[in-house]
Amino acid sequence: MTTASIAENAGTGIVTVASAHAGPATAERLETLIRERGLTLFARIDFSGDAERAGLTMPFSQLLVFGNPKAGTPLMQFAPTSALDLPLKVLVWDDADGRTSLSFNSPDYLRQRHGLPDELVKPVSGVAALVDAASR
Repeated sequence: MTTASIAENAGTGIVTVASAHAGPATAERLETLIRERGLTLFARIDFSGDAERAGLTMPFSQLLVFGNPKAGTPLMQFAPTSALDLPLKVLVWDDADGRTSLSFNSPDYLRQRHGLPDELVKPVSGVAALVDAASR
């Protein structure tokens, strides 16, 4: 898989990037990059692990929730509803064939959904570069 495989689902604002690594390695790479950039990792939710503990099976699926209060707070001050989409989230998931992808809400979607000015969205737009780096 390559990062050339990028898709934005029309109308949903979800951007999906194929990873060159397996799910666990991709999630580890993303967590490392989050921490290296001085961002706060608020949570790492292990959906597939939780399913397994409940006696169910599903392909690898983890959600990393992260951000920087200096970037997110001004968005929430301008539009309190933006807190529904913040902090930032990236889903690392495997499809039924074992291919790993990373999915996130596009910054443009966040801007449009909450009526945010471009200058406030700019600091959270780095999520795309972060996902690209984790996928390579």
